[in-house]
Amino acid sequence: MAATVRLSTPFDLAGQTAAVTGGGRGLGLGISNALLEAGADVIVLGRTGVPVELTARAASLGRQVHFVALDLADADAITTTAERVLATHRVDILVNNAGTQDRYPAVDFPLQAWDRVLNINLRAVFQLCQLFGAPMLERGEGKIVNLASLLSFQGGLTVPAYAASKGAVAQLTKALCNEWAGRGVNVNAVAPGYMATDMNSALLADPVRMEQLSMRIPAGRWGQPQDIGNVVVFLASSAASYVHGQILAVDGGWMAR
Repeated sequence: MAATVRLSTPFDLAGQTAAVTGGGRGLGLGISNALLEAGADVIVLGRTGVPVELTARAASLGRQVHFVALDLADADAITTTAERVLATHRVDILVNNAGTQDRYPAVDFPLQAWDRVLNINLRAVFQLCQLFGAPMLERGEGKIVNLASLLSFQGGLTVPAYAASKGAVAQLTKALCNEWAGRGVNVNAVAPGYMATDMNSALLADPVRMEQLSMRIPAGRWGQPQDIGNVVVFLASSAASYVHGQILAVDGGWMAR
């Protein structure tokens, strides 16, 4: 029997390790799966563990997946956890996927909720970029992919903190690009459109709003986690070596309508 030949491809991530916040559920799970399938090992950072199916998928691909508990609202824990991970792993790819949102009319939005959303969605992203980006800059290579949002471009309704945080993530991505692109580190962001995940459960449960949103999506469907995972693989690969500071909308055409 002829030996299996592995064809060279710029999307091959074999031998690399990716750290993915919130990589065990929702969009993060789709991202973790896609990275594993592209050949990377994955470190999941988050509050919830790694589902059995992700571990099984990694084993079937001959890849490794590790879970490291982390509360992104705790700045000290982020520092300690990142230092511990970097002491035992070379992290080639950082995906800042995890985020949160609260819904209130702007006039009633609690400041405590505002601070929590901004801490998790923005401050933690910057802190992780600093911590994992430093050794990338020392090596002269690395990939960082942040999760932005359609609300990086639009204002949304009853989610002012989320919109503010995701607008800031887009600007942070560009700012880091300006400092780090010339030093070999690619910093880009993916802006997911409307995704069929737990974060959008309130929208999915509202038939009127669901129809209003769905009618505007030229692709005719809501996105799935794998749709985001595939684009993250592209941005994490050598195929995107000259892609810097971009906010790539993966939205089924929403922004074009």
